[in-house]
Amino acid sequence: MVEVIVREGENLEDALKRFKKEVEKEGILKLAREKMYYKPPSVIKKERMAQIKRRLELKRKKRMLGK
Repeated sequence: MVEVIVREGENLEDALKRFKKEVEKEGILKLAREKMYYKPPSVIKKERMAQIKRRLELKRKKRMLGK
């Protein structure tokens, strides 16, 4: 849970900016968007495998360009 205490003499905009930064760092909004709709386990697995494949392909391309 994100908690931001407004400091003495701090204006509300700065406190809100710190709050937004903490929420982003915790990944709360990302998780909420993911949980908004149901995804079957098979779809989640396919997405994860595609992400791994993409990452490996990028590493392979970087290695080719580096040599």
